[in-house]
Amino acid sequence: MDITSKNVIVLGGAGFIGSALVDELLRTDINTITVYDNFTRGVKNNLEASSKDGRVKVVNGDITDLDSLDHAIKGQDVVFHFAALWLLHCFEYPREAFEVNIGGTFNVLELCVKHEIPKLVYSSSASVYGDAMFTPMTESHPFNNKNFYGATKIAGEQMCRAFSDRYGLDYVGLRYMNVYGPRQDYEGAYTAVMMKMLDRIDEGKPLPVFGDGSQTYDFVYVNDVARANLCAAVSDSTDAFYNVGTGIGTSVKEIAEILLDLTESDVGIKYEPEGQTFVTNRIGSIDAAREHLGFTTNVNLVDGLKNLVTWRNEDKKRKMMDL
Repeated sequence: MDITSKNVIVLGGAGFIGSALVDELLRTDINTITVYDNFTRGVKNNLEASSKDGRVKVVNGDITDLDSLDHAIKGQDVVFHFAALWLLHCFEYPREAFEVNIGGTFNVLELCVKHEIPKLVYSSSASVYGDAMFTPMTESHPFNNKNFYGATKIAGEQMCRAFSDRYGLDYVGLRYMNVYGPRQDYEGAYTAVMMKMLDRIDEGKPLPVFGDGSQTYDFVYVNDVARANLCAAVSDSTDAFYNVGTGIGTSVKEIAEILLDLTESDVGIKYEPEGQTFVTNRIGSIDAAREHLGFTTNVNLVDGLKNLVTWRNEDKKRKMMDL
């Protein structure tokens, strides 16, 4: 699909990845972008620059509100679906996880069919795989998930397939590896390990690393993930899911060492007993995304973390000035 002069809606568009996609879309000849967000995790400041563009319309709405969502989706050419509760929130509040991630996604799919939306790009997650049974994990890796968040994403994927089979819904699903970068939440209850490490550096305390720090993940930069969504929207692929990552594994210990180096900190690392860990090994194969979507990553880990540290420092200064 050529998205030139098209109308798109980004559900969860004020969030971490969603707002990065809005920026990416504004670099194209898109007609209009509707940002639909309830601002539970999305942040209005993420849209500070993009909302000044006349093509962007911001709607305060929730995917569980069928009437509001119906009005927002009507007339769109592409729906990007990011709206969801995050992993730890789902762990603590499983009923909310069901209502938002599963019930809300059903609303999205139902309305895409009702309004004959030409393309849906659904944000899934590598959480569907659970711990790797082999690496790199291809899209045929078994669903080995054991947590509520992953369960909701599996449900979302299966509903996409069912709507495609029953109604001919044209969709592409993306399974994100560990996404990081600017606009990542560092103040909420559910912050990523990188942000917790940077907090400790600010406090002059050693970085906590659980076990021996050998837990290995595929860290992918948020702007690359945004581009993957655009690649999925314009591709001819349909009724398929693709990994979005780098195909490179990096241990938690290595992340800590890079952050210490980038911040020129000497606080060191403190190894602690292993706590609760949802997965300890997850690296994705990116061959299918490269072949079928034309997607490859542009940003390496060190440069991405450097951008993250710079953005976080600037954002903290901005918030101090706003007090």
